[in-house]
Amino acid sequence: MTLSRKSALPLLVALALIALTAIILLAMGRVPICTCGEIKLWTADVTSSDNSQHISDWYTPSHIIHGMLFYGLFHLLTPRLSMGWRAVGSIVIEAAWEIVENSPWIIDRYREATIAAGYTGDSVLNSVFDVLWMLVGFWLALRLPVWVTVLLAIAMELVALAVIRDNLTLNVLMLVWPVDAIREWQQAL
Repeated sequence: MTLSRKSALPLLVALALIALTAIILLAMGRVPICTCGEIKLWTADVTSSDNSQHISDWYTPSHIIHGMLFYGLFHLLTPRLSMGWRAVGSIVIEAAWEIVENSPWIIDRYREATIAAGYTGDSVLNSVFDVLWMLVGFWLALRLPVWVTVLLAIAMELVALAVIRDNLTLNVLMLVWPVDAIREWQQAL
């Protein structure tokens, strides 16, 4: 199967955006990989310095859900746009978040408003994979029935909530409007 020029362009733009995101993060002073010198497929301890430094962690489901949400958003708002360009739009949003998330302002906000007291930001590797995980969610939403996508997102939220007392919903809530009772409950882990 070969790509036509028309369908290859979104792929090339997507790859360029991901590379540009990595370059911007490096220019911001983000570490390329974990300062431990290792690259791990999975890190499970959200309180360790390995969190947000490797290929996946307990916040990976949040990025998969981002992709599902972006798929739905672009499906509703841009029905005539090709799937490739919808994916590019999703990458723009996710990459912008990765850059903002790793700014001193958001890192400090995480430290003061959430349970991430020792959070220092993501490695570039982790941020790039967060964008790729978002694309996994986008692809799942494209391929699965809506009801399965919704159940899968809910299941990921509930599992993360049960295991680490955090998930996308609580993460957004605590960044925007911190609730002391939730922070105390999360810290009891």
